[in-house]
Formats: sequence, C-alpha cells, structure tokens
Amino acid sequence: MNNQNDHQRSPEDTGKKSSHRDSVSKQSVAMNFVESLAAVLLGNAAYLLLSPYMPPLARHRTFHYDVGMLVDFWFCVVAFGLIKTARWWRRRKRVDGE
Repeated sequence: MNNQNDHQRSPEDTGKKSSHRDSVSKQSVAMNFVESLAAVLLGNAAYLLLSPYMPPLARHRTFHYDVGMLVDFWFCVVAFGLIKTARWWRRRKRVDGE
C-alpha cells in the first residue's frame, strides 16, 4: 500500500512509533552521561596506573595516534561494560527479590 499520502497517515497505520513514544527521560540521559563519564575516568585511571608495566607499543605518546590510544579506549569500554553489567545485576536482583 505505497501511495503518496503515507505522510498523512497516522503512526499506527504505518507501523511507526509516534514521536512522543520515542522521547527519553532527562533522568535516563543524565544517568547515561554519569555512567559514561565514570567509565572514561575509571578506564583512564586504570590505564595510567598500568601503563608503566605495559610493553612500549601499548603506551600512548602524547599528541600522537598510536596503539596506546586504542588500548586506553579499550580500558574505557571495559569499564563501561562493567558499570552497565553491575547496574543490570542490581536491577535484576531487585526484581527477583520482589
């Protein structure tokens, strides 16, 4: 049923969600920001603490694109994953306890 009047159809008719359903709460955006910031800070702290023990190739040189930058990014991604997993476990434990 493709016709030129698809833009005039309601979201239910086209199978698309309406814009008010796609909105995200300010609280969830703020929580995602805090989690992301914590991941960057924790990941960078872990990288900086462990960098003296890493092979020279894995160490980041200031103002250069190198493998060390990718290793640092990986530390941040792992920290983000740990934070999200901890939140998921906590939420799951709360739901199972009810």
